Amino acid sequence: MAHEMTEVDTQHALAQTGDGQNASKQGQQHPLGIYFAIWGLLFVLSTFSYLVDYFHFVGFTRWALILTFMWLKAGLIVAVFMHMRWERLALMYAILIPPLLLAVLVGLMSIEADYTYWTRILFFGLLSGQPSHG
Repeated sequence: MAHEMTEVDTQHALAQTGDGQNASKQGQQHPLGIYFAIWGLLFVLSTFSYLVDYFHFVGFTRWALILTFMWLKAGLIVAVFMHMRWERLALMYAILIPPLLLAVLVGLMSIEADYTYWTRILFFGLLSGQPSHG
């Protein structure tokens, strides 16, 4: 399987050999079309977010849609406008792994909080209005 060199790989190789002194000074160049396309996609996703309220979605469906659109927009902004798509894998891991781990920990704390809440309700008998222990 042949490895095709991208423009970034070519610039990096030229900068390392010393033959491409202008390439290292110039930096990465991305076509403006990708930024306009992502901007349009963000506009569409924002429209969908507002349509969730317009069509009066409620409960779990409302929050699932809002959070889905929020994560999609945040991912596009980080990937393209913050140039994360073109960064090294180690840097992406260094930036993306800690918030993901925090989200997992928050989820685990949420499960623990629900367990504690329902254990207290069962033990103290708050649903019936009287304590279960004499």
